[in-house]
Amino acid sequence: MKAYLGIVQKVLDQGSLKSNRTGIDTYAIAGAIFEHDMSNGFPLLTTKKVPFRLVASELEFFIKGITDKQWLIDNNNHIWDEWANPKKVPYAHDEETKKKMMSERDLGAIYGFQWRHFNAKYDNYDSDYTGKGIDQLKNVVDTLKKNPNDRRMIVSAWNPCMLDEMALPPCHYGFQVTVIDGKLNLLWNQRSVDTMLGLPFNIASYALLLHLLAKESGLKEGKLVGFLADVHIYENHKTGAIEQLGRDVNKYKLPTIQTNKFTSIFDWQYQDTEVINYESHPRIKFDIAV
Repeated sequence: MKAYLGIVQKVLDQGSLKSNRTGIDTYAIAGAIFEHDMSNGFPLLTTKKVPFRLVASELEFFIKGITDKQWLIDNNNHIWDEWANPKKVPYAHDEETKKKMMSERDLGAIYGFQWRHFNAKYDNYDSDYTGKGIDQLKNVVDTLKKNPNDRRMIVSAWNPCMLDEMALPPCHYGFQVTVIDGKLNLLWNQRSVDTMLGLPFNIASYALLLHLLAKESGLKEGKLVGFLADVHIYENHKTGAIEQLGRDVNKYKLPTIQTNKFTSIFDWQYQDTEVINYESHPRIKFDIAV
């Protein structure tokens, strides 16, 4: 995907060294735009292996509004293992705190909670939030069916009232759906962009969400657009970034995806969607900065 690799190259060429809360400095630029037409294939990177199963299971986790880390662990997804509700385990870098964060299953009022129960009072991962808060995702789905020309189909994960109750303040903090010429387009906003590790997941996740919303509404798939703010590459990711840029982007074509047994986005399970003809260069290991 040349659009993604162009962002990587821009950060390496123009990025300024910048410190941050993780303790690992980054090369950062002030903004980039990612754009992809879904008719050209599903945007799963081919210059390194991206595990679609992890992308899809995390998206189901968000769509269902779940905040229990154990649900992900039970589905062999460990991308949230290091995080915890800061009300229960205040964030810190020392080893004792890291162990406590790992063992705490409550992630707090993160993405899916805001998507499905915006601004509801948060109690615990196993509390019943039925009918509480604003179900932003359902509102978007309903509007798509009743008035697809609406320009207010927006879902926000950024809730200033509850940031201190989230394991991590949302990096991709909002998305909008717009329908033009019978095609559903999805545009997301991201405040902080881990270019090598996080961005490939974000691209695939929002592309999958676009796909599901298009199936829900009976519309064709249009464009995926990301408005990216602090776009950075961690110092310990630079070698891997250079390796990835050196790989042949034309060696493999983008795959497609197929969703089976679809009834509703709210009943969808990640196993219902499969990737067709996905080939890629080998995985590149990038350590996560917590």
